[in-house]
Amino acid sequence: MRFHRLIAVALSLVLPACAVGPNFKRPAPPEATGYGSASQNQTTAAESADGATQRFVAGMDIPNEWWTVFRSPNLNRLVEQALAGNPNVGAAQAALRQAHELYMAQWTSFFPVVEGNFSGTRAKNALGTIANPTSLPQENPYYNLFTAQLTVSYLPDVFGATRRQVEIAKAQADSSRFQLEATYLTLSSNVVVTAIQEASLRDQIATTERLLQLEHQLTGFVQQQRLLGTASDLDILSQQALEAQTAQTLPPLQKQLGQTRDALTALLGKLPSQEPPETFRLDDLTLPTDLPVSLPSKLVEQRPDVRQAEENMHMASAAVGVAIADLLPQFAISANLGSSALSLDKLFTPYTGFWAAGASLTQTLFDAGALIHKKRAADAALDQAAAEYRAAVILACQNVADTLRALDSDADSLKASAEAERAAKKSLDLAQRQRVLGAISLVAVLNAEQAYDTSALALIQARANRYADTAALFQALGGGWWNRAKEPRYERPSPKGE
Repeated sequence: MRFHRLIAVALSLVLPACAVGPNFKRPAPPEATGYGSASQNQTTAAESADGATQRFVAGMDIPNEWWTVFRSPNLNRLVEQALAGNPNVGAAQAALRQAHELYMAQWTSFFPVVEGNFSGTRAKNALGTIANPTSLPQENPYYNLFTAQLTVSYLPDVFGATRRQVEIAKAQADSSRFQLEATYLTLSSNVVVTAIQEASLRDQIATTERLLQLEHQLTGFVQQQRLLGTASDLDILSQQALEAQTAQTLPPLQKQLGQTRDALTALLGKLPSQEPPETFRLDDLTLPTDLPVSLPSKLVEQRPDVRQAEENMHMASAAVGVAIADLLPQFAISANLGSSALSLDKLFTPYTGFWAAGASLTQTLFDAGALIHKKRAADAALDQAAAEYRAAVILACQNVADTLRALDSDADSLKASAEAERAAKKSLDLAQRQRVLGAISLVAVLNAEQAYDTSALALIQARANRYADTAALFQALGGGWWNRAKEPRYERPSPKGE
């Protein structure tokens, strides 16, 4: 009964106590209502593939699987494979499980620590001494001593140090959770952008090969004209030089395609020899026409990196409370209860029991200012975390504004590239017909060829830029992780990797 009363007294000390230090409050969201002069209405349209107007819809929600807006089954499969197999995801998931377990371990600090102990001793008594502790017979000075006891220790959380430590552990777990969300977002975005890059390279290679075929035909035509005397050796050499220059651009494109495929395979968590069978072309993707735009006040709720910075500030705030509590007196309560006897069958019999209870209060009187300096260091760490949070908010808003500007520019660039490509194709067709009739020189045909080559490749790159910057907008807005039906927080991976 005395032991139970001791525990009750200890709990009564901690329950009404307050936690010293600042109570964390979430920072106020930005008051800005937009992103400055960055467009928030719609982009221009172009008479070309992927030239549709993209409208920016304020407040539009973002699906969890945001990459499905491109309507590519191959892309959907690869993103799912990457999220399941990339080792960075596994590392982030393990870090989250670790942080959660450390939080649960820290939470147990609210309870007393109870330890059981049993000891047995075989000894010889010095019977010839004046102080003989036992009444052993002279012929048998040996004896056994058995002791069983229960020890209870408890640190009352009078000034809230324990609560602040638990608060730190909880904030660390939340920070790890947002780090995992950031890993999901970054990985899915990298897969999408890499697939778009592959599609762009494949289209550039296909276009270059078609141009090479066209130039090879033109080279043969010039050679025939040379036999007829209507073209010179200089004309043949000029055409062959242009064909060689175009052929020279093909190996770098093929190298980039191979490296892009390697990068895509690595994102899936596989070796280069396990390259996926899925391939991409720009015509296999669909450009979304309605794009979400979140206000800055909503953006800070959606961005995992901003939320992680907020939890880091939460940890720094709680650490200030711990530093203050360390300056104050430290309380401790301990008790033990047990029995000691010369034989096992005598344990817990009358007159073998013992108990003890005590409490202590410790106050640092001199430490050369160590605790004060630790308190000031905690204050500085809080200021640092607050500044890093503001920097994260600014970066998030900048990312959205930059992407909106890029999408505007991409639409204008696509429109100009499409018009240039159409004009260059008409000019080349006309030049070839006039050359057959002998109305213009071969130099004019070569110039038309070069203009068409350049405009055709620029159009492909302009299309790819629209797709890449569309994916960048979804990444800048947070990726829709809040709409996930099931939180993959503490799921352990299968030992077989299934």
